[in-house]
Amino acid sequence: MNEIEQLRAWINECEPGRMVFFGGAGVSTESGIPDFRSPDGLYAQKYGDVSPEEMISRTYFDKHPERFFDFYFDRMIARDAQPNRAHLKLAELEEAGTLSAVITQNIDGLHQKAGSRNVLELHGSVLRNYCMHCGRFFDLDEMLVLREAAADGVPRCPDCGGIAKPDVVLYEEGLDDCTVQASVNAIRSADLLVIAGTSLAVYPAAGLIDFFAGDHLVIINLAPTPRDRYADLCISAKVGEVLGY
Repeated sequence: MNEIEQLRAWINECEPGRMVFFGGAGVSTESGIPDFRSPDGLYAQKYGDVSPEEMISRTYFDKHPERFFDFYFDRMIARDAQPNRAHLKLAELEEAGTLSAVITQNIDGLHQKAGSRNVLELHGSVLRNYCMHCGRFFDLDEMLVLREAAADGVPRCPDCGGIAKPDVVLYEEGLDDCTVQASVNAIRSADLLVIAGTSLAVYPAAGLIDFFAGDHLVIINLAPTPRDRYADLCISAKVGEVLGY
């Protein structure tokens, strides 16, 4: 039995609701969305004299909202992206009752688009946006309209003039406590934890796997991760190729 067959056997044997999936940017690369740390990823790209890491920090957002939104709409929005085989299989596993939760570091909303319902978005979503002054909600289409209407390209609330900020976690911002706790609870109760498409280098998100005490820990990633030695199974392949059955 090869590695992929072993994983599929564990999935088939898993008790209902006892599988949890923890995913990163590599889950969405097969949908045409670049990851962050690969040679072709977002962090390898130049954007003027500012690194992408600095560009998506809260300090930069507050000081230079015009340049932040130029980068954000140019590099971090993928309106036409569609769910790939991994997204669709996870939604199928949830529908079948095997998978209890998807925990994701991604902000693209593709898990929900594929049909997954219990999705814990550690870093937020580009699909949700809120006025920083009055709290009014804007979806992505509304944000694009607000951007077009602004002379400086900064989306502003038509009610109060406040900046409409994407509901994504920037560098220097903390994760949502409720989402983190729900993720911890899901991982603690899992018998099978599948981690995929993440370097496990971003904390505190990567530290969540320390709460796993189940039977099988599986890591699917093209490059080695710092946690490979703790896994029962490591698969070096694209996530969609592994899960797309």
